[in-house]
Amino acid sequence: MLRLSGVGLVQANGQPALSAIDLQVEAGERLAIIGPSGAGKTTLLRLLATALKPAAGDYRVFGEQPWAIGAAARQRLRARIALIHQNPPLPPRQRVVNAVLAGRLGQWPLWKSLASLAYPLDCAGAADALRRLDLADKLFERCDRLSGGQLQRVGIARALYQRAELILADEPVSAMDPVLASHTLDVLGREAEARGVTLLASLHAVDLALSHFPRIIGIRDGRVAFDRRASEVSPEDLQALYANEQLLPASVGSAPSPQHLVQIPRC
Repeated sequence: MLRLSGVGLVQANGQPALSAIDLQVEAGERLAIIGPSGAGKTTLLRLLATALKPAAGDYRVFGEQPWAIGAAARQRLRARIALIHQNPPLPPRQRVVNAVLAGRLGQWPLWKSLASLAYPLDCAGAADALRRLDLADKLFERCDRLSGGQLQRVGIARALYQRAELILADEPVSAMDPVLASHTLDVLGREAEARGVTLLASLHAVDLALSHFPRIIGIRDGRVAFDRRASEVSPEDLQALYANEQLLPASVGSAPSPQHLVQIPRC
């Protein structure tokens, strides 16, 4: 499904954003990407979504090199990928039904896309996607009348309606309380597993990553720090991943003890 070999990306200021990323993801896998702020998690997801072009290395998705094919072929490739944003870019006055149906604009012919913007053509399909996320009653609500957590669930509903083969989720539950966040990740994981969809999600909440995803990728300073099954991620791994010497007292010579960082769920 995905293969990155020595992939690197440079920021506009010339600083490296990603360096020597090697990663292989099989179809149907579910992975969480964790790491400190600024580690490169969002940049990696945007690169995987073909929104960013790598400066070095080889990236293939669905067996294709996105930047070695024509623009039209790349657009068809993107239609198979859903990107869930932390802050979904939804027009404030847009109705929820239109926001969800927008998931298939890249798959529909132009006439159908334009017609659906004026008059929703599949209200039942949009309602079904929203129902799975407990938002069926918001079908005709305006987006600017929703909370942050509700907007995030609308973004997830749009990805489910798109029926993409690859879902990339950037902090998809950051605006939700812990119970709702866990429930939403449950729904997303079940839907992905039922349809054989590949799912990669970046998460700040380490406990949610460990409890909802079988495989964990740790990113630090634009590099892969570790790639392990969730059950094999140790407190020492997390201590090294999140250590921030600039925030430590001068008298402290090591990072905070791992038990203060996160409680790893144990079966």
